[in-house]
Amino acid sequence: MTSGLFSYFLLGISLSAPVGPINVAQINKGIKNGFWNAWLVGMGAMIADVCMMLLIYLGITRIFEYEGVKLAMWTLGFITLGYLGYDSIRNASVNISADINAQSKESLSQSFLSGFLIAISNPLNIVFWVGIYGSMLTSVINKLGKQEAILYSTAIFVGITCWDLFMATIVHFGRKRLNLNMLKWVSIIAGVVLIGFGLTFGYQAIKSILSLLS
Repeated sequence: MTSGLFSYFLLGISLSAPVGPINVAQINKGIKNGFWNAWLVGMGAMIADVCMMLLIYLGITRIFEYEGVKLAMWTLGFITLGYLGYDSIRNASVNISADINAQSKESLSQSFLSGFLIAISNPLNIVFWVGIYGSMLTSVINKLGKQEAILYSTAIFVGITCWDLFMATIVHFGRKRLNLNMLKWVSIIAGVVLIGFGLTFGYQAIKSILSLLS
């Protein structure tokens, strides 16, 4: 069982490591505000993942198979990431006049909420949990039982937490090596990337609309 738990721990790290909206948001918030803001972006995302896990465990994720629900999720992802990207670019110039070690204007709860909204509105995240995790959960329950399935799921989230701590630590110490002009461009690039993800979701929303109309 130990080797099995470790493999699911590594799965949690592997799920978090690829560059995506959450990692970009962590870097952006961490560069501007420090360790806790970066970490809480990841924690917000993980709570959203826990919500998805519970929905799958309760067997009510079939709702995401309906085209209307898919359209709503693509649209929500487009709006959320587009706004966060715009906000990152709009506030980038603040770094020029602000001391990097100054108290952040963004609260920890705001960073947590950003991570939660990005994860819960990301259709690709939902596809993963419904598809990959759903099949994994079914397999573990059939072979080992529900209690073991919860234990293995916990190992995934421990892996996600460790990656979030790693990212927050790296960003926190790395920000001290950046000058204010570099901070501005990091914020702008992060905003552009988030908007790029948002536009991708917007494109999928348009495809969903055309599919519903056809």
